[in-house]
Amino acid sequence: MLTVGDKFPEFKLTAVKGGAEGLGGPGQSFFEVSNSSDEGKWKIVFFWPKDFTFICPTEIAAFGKLNGDFNDRDAVVYGVSTDSEFVHLNWRLHNKDINDLPFAMLADVKRELCTALGILDKNEGVALRATFIVDPYGMIQWASVNGLNVGRNPAEVVRILDALQTDELCPCGWTKGEETLKPAEIFQAA
Repeated sequence: MLTVGDKFPEFKLTAVKGGAEGLGGPGQSFFEVSNSSDEGKWKIVFFWPKDFTFICPTEIAAFGKLNGDFNDRDAVVYGVSTDSEFVHLNWRLHNKDINDLPFAMLADVKRELCTALGILDKNEGVALRATFIVDPYGMIQWASVNGLNVGRNPAEVVRILDALQTDELCPCGWTKGEETLKPAEIFQAA
């Protein structure tokens, strides 16, 4: 699996647009997203195993509720699975929890991005619940992966992004607005 310090792979995938634009139908709902899209922004790229399942919409909806928080931090959110853009669109149309999803749902139907990242489940052939924070230069700054049966906490992704953006030393449980660690001050106090 690619991890911190690795370059996020190049990709070009078809996606369902976020917001009301994404509900316009196949001729209006789709666009292409690549690794060079949203250049200069932080990227939160998270993966789920399959559309029309039980845990996935809870995570996707939670990321959607925090989309404004990510935008405030100059970050864009991309959700990805191995389902097609047509399946994504149909799921959005029929699931009230993700109907108004504000970010794009990317379709990695050939599993090229998942394979390049090393996050395909060996038995099921679908994406694990992986999350990556990618800096504006395309470098992975944080990576996390869960198995198929355990959801993740998108609020923790916001907290980690805040910590990364300080470019400081942040202690366990640090949240935005708290003091960061100053090694020189720690050693002087001892």
